Amino acid sequence: MQVKAHARHIRMSSRKVRLVIDLIRGARVEKAQTQLRFANKLAAEPVLKLLNSAIANAVHNFQLNKDDLKITSITADEGPILDRWHPRAHGRAMPIRKRSTHISITLEAIPLVEKGTVKEVVAKPVAKKVISKKTVTSKTE
Repeated sequence: MQVKAHARHIRMSSRKVRLVIDLIRGARVEKAQTQLRFANKLAAEPVLKLLNSAIANAVHNFQLNKDDLKITSITADEGPILDRWHPRAHGRAMPIRKRSTHISITLEAIPLVEKGTVKEVVAKPVAKKVISKKTVTSKTE
């Protein structure tokens, strides 16, 4: 079961948002929330808001348990760019590009095998080599 949520037209550069979403990609939901709360970036706020929205979608619409959710994919794509102009010397004008971002997140329920509730077949333990420790004496002059 995949749960999706989107945040569109976030007034922030996608490069700045990608720094934050790289921290939580593939993580469990609780760990991702903690990571975003303490991240020292302004982009963490809209990403946390989107993550909480996706969790609410999963719990309310699909009756999934919050503790069993994992982030499978999260992307920050470029949105529309607002072009503004800044006057310069000698009648010239320089462009100001106000960028925006579209953020998409997909959550998925963790299978029982990953959580460790189902016992898996364990391979035979490999015999370990025992290396004897030798004392080395150094000569001092």
